[in-house]
Amino acid sequence: MDQLSNEVLYEIDGWKVTENEFDIASNQRDETIFALGNGYIGMRGNFEEGYSGPSETSLAGIYLNGFYEESPRHYSEEQYGYAQQTQTMLNVTDSKIIELYLEDEKFDLLTGELLDYQRSLDLKQGILTREVTWQSPQGKKVEIKIERLVSFSNKHLAAINYQVTPLNFSGDIRLISALDAEVTNYECEDDPRVSGDLAGQVLNLREKIIEDDFIALKQKVSSTEFDLLCGSKNELKTNNSYQLKTNTPVQKVEREYIIAAKKKVEINLTKYISYFTSRDYETDKLLDYTQDNLALAAEKKFSELKSEQHDYLKKFWAHANIEIEGDPKLQQGLRFNQFHLLQSVGRDGKTNIAAKGITGEGYEGHYFWDTEIYSLPFFLYLKPSISRKLLEFRYNILDNARKRAKTLGHDKGALYPWRTIAGDECSAYFPAGTAQYHINADIAYAIKQYVEVTEDTQFLLEFGAEMIFETARLWADLGSYIASKNNQFCLNEVTGPDEYTALVNNNYYTNAMAQLNLDYAHQVAIELKEEYPNRYQELKAELNLAEEEIDAWKKAADNMYLPYDQDLEIHQQDDSFLDKEVWDFANTPEENYPLLLNYHPLVIYRHQVLKQADLVLALFLLGDQFSLAEKKRDFDYYEAVTTHDSSLSSCIHSIIAAEIGYYEQAYDYFMETARMDLDNYHNNSQHGVHTAAMAGTWMSVVNGFAGMRVYDGELSFDPYLPEKWDSYKFKITFKGRIIEVEVKKNETTYNLLSGIEIEFKHCDQLVTLTADQKIELE
Repeated sequence: MDQLSNEVLYEIDGWKVTENEFDIASNQRDETIFALGNGYIGMRGNFEEGYSGPSETSLAGIYLNGFYEESPRHYSEEQYGYAQQTQTMLNVTDSKIIELYLEDEKFDLLTGELLDYQRSLDLKQGILTREVTWQSPQGKKVEIKIERLVSFSNKHLAAINYQVTPLNFSGDIRLISALDAEVTNYECEDDPRVSGDLAGQVLNLREKIIEDDFIALKQKVSSTEFDLLCGSKNELKTNNSYQLKTNTPVQKVEREYIIAAKKKVEINLTKYISYFTSRDYETDKLLDYTQDNLALAAEKKFSELKSEQHDYLKKFWAHANIEIEGDPKLQQGLRFNQFHLLQSVGRDGKTNIAAKGITGEGYEGHYFWDTEIYSLPFFLYLKPSISRKLLEFRYNILDNARKRAKTLGHDKGALYPWRTIAGDECSAYFPAGTAQYHINADIAYAIKQYVEVTEDTQFLLEFGAEMIFETARLWADLGSYIASKNNQFCLNEVTGPDEYTALVNNNYYTNAMAQLNLDYAHQVAIELKEEYPNRYQELKAELNLAEEEIDAWKKAADNMYLPYDQDLEIHQQDDSFLDKEVWDFANTPEENYPLLLNYHPLVIYRHQVLKQADLVLALFLLGDQFSLAEKKRDFDYYEAVTTHDSSLSSCIHSIIAAEIGYYEQAYDYFMETARMDLDNYHNNSQHGVHTAAMAGTWMSVVNGFAGMRVYDGELSFDPYLPEKWDSYKFKITFKGRIIEVEVKKNETTYNLLSGIEIEFKHCDQLVTLTADQKIELE
């Protein structure tokens, strides 16, 4: 691949992302980069005062993970079983608004003169800070400092601290703190990765509530009929006299402070914000919960909320931080990505992690297979409790998956939706959506990984086994023993991970992952039968599961067809991929990428061209099934026909390139992943961050350069130090232990920070590590 540009868009700092100039042309992208969230509330980095420029200069948004509207899917030629509804994460009540007036002149970065400007996201503190010195068109100068946080300790709380100091005048300063119900979702008709079916305002205002220093708006969603209560509490600190007014424009409620400001005397307004919805609580309790939450926040003060934020992140970074010596640009990218993953992930078993997190409206806020294959491993080895909640979400939508399986003609089992928020299939384009049956195996794979890494048998008994059995049933019903394939078990008319190759027979990745799913289901059934017979009998009765079904899973797994080309000595991506003409890469203009925006799907489907890692992904996830020589041949062939139009691709290619010794290539792919959003490599960061790619950054270090693998519960490392680095260090949680790994020029150090003795492999050498022991190995 081509070397990436050395140009960076933000100041290089290991713990901060900072911009020192305001550029309206890049504002939409910046609003994503400076977004804040806590897994539930997501606030884009929109300015409190708004923008006077054209509407396309900003994508204003506040989102609540899992809070959505349903709208019908429309087809001109509808067929049976098409997804009937979509679910779209809603842009909710705008609570960020704080407008500043110097007499009658409104503070606006697009008017007057900007004398000094800096905006900074502090990854240690979890605070977004903006410091501005501005001169109005009439010459009044003010110094402004704004701090914003979305609380990690309180999922329903955000807060803004707004300081303004007049520098060369005394006179009236007005601060207007508002809640605005007139919000809509963004519409983008020319990009299927962004556009949704919502048009106009679907979050309707039902009530305004004003009580002393508390204001709130109650809204209801048109179709799902969820209720939303957004409230705020304002606290003004000033030595100046002031008046307080309450304004009630049609869809707003405002607190207006008219302050007799004095030159060089600071004014401070703190705004506490809270969101509660009927998706989580009874409607008649929303007001009480909101008022109580804001009263508690105001009692703590903004300074204590900042301390709580820092304390939470201190614990997070103590375990999550990857230290890179020798590449500050990369160090910043790594931490930025990890921070956004923490901000984006749901932790309640009812929400998940969307492809764009809660930073933008790309893919309508849907959850994909990205969670299990890319994001979940990051949390599994750092905060296992979160990975458990992500899997509990899949359990909570299991009934939806059962219904979807029946719609697709399967009498038994469950078929998980390709894209969803609440459990129903939302993908309108089935060749690259519903046909990706592999999502079932991806979820099963994640369950297997979770149980092996955490030894959480209770999860398997309570949730995991049922999901494993139901997904295995689906494969057993989908597949057939085909005579022309030597009576091997085949899976026909499916789509693998690569969305430029649709509706094929025997996609290697799908078949191999289904094989794992079936084999694991048989293994779990035997384990439960022998060790937990009561639970086994309960599940058999609940699922009406017959013993012959379990035997059939093992037979299907043992006889799974895995296509291989003897002439090229490579594994075939599917039965027909190698029979297609290779895409004419040499004569494809650079501006025609990504291909999906410039070519009809049929044009793409009839060529050998990949959007992302497909068979190469199998080389990583199922690596113990391939020799090193096979991995090299497969990688060489498929990498040459891959466009990496998907953000999911680079990290997987980096990991395999590192494993087979293509270190320079591994590093280049890694750098694209590590700074994908910070440097906007895909030119679409304005629609939200790429959460899976962010998790892929962590995987590229830990699974790629450090060579960490876990096969059947056994841990191993095969470390490599990139030439540009002096060292790197990280920690993982594995079977209740915390292990620190440090890789230097000529040695690797393992340190068991907590937990009992453990055995693992270092470059095929068996190592025993005891508590508080540090081992140095070449």
